[in-house]
Amino acid sequence: MLMTKQRRPAFRTLRGWAINVLNEAGAIRECEEHGWMQDRADPHARERAFDIARRDPPADVSRQAVEAAIRDALDSIGDTCPECPPDEEDRL
Repeated sequence: MLMTKQRRPAFRTLRGWAINVLNEAGAIRECEEHGWMQDRADPHARERAFDIARRDPPADVSRQAVEAAIRDALDSIGDTCPECPPDEEDRL
């Protein structure tokens, strides 16, 4: 039986690739209602994302560049959806 490695879809930007890796690792999730990415604040998932990035970077991209792309993407994603109303607990 011929086995092939499943490949990730091609991305136009390194940022798009980094967001896909973070999503695949479970470090971020999409707001079900509005589609905004949200940081799950899970340190284990973040470390999995860095492991995936180091193990399977895009072609011709250095290890330092993929780690920086993951960090930059994480820094740009908040933990709440900007369109969702705040929880009652957050307003007190």
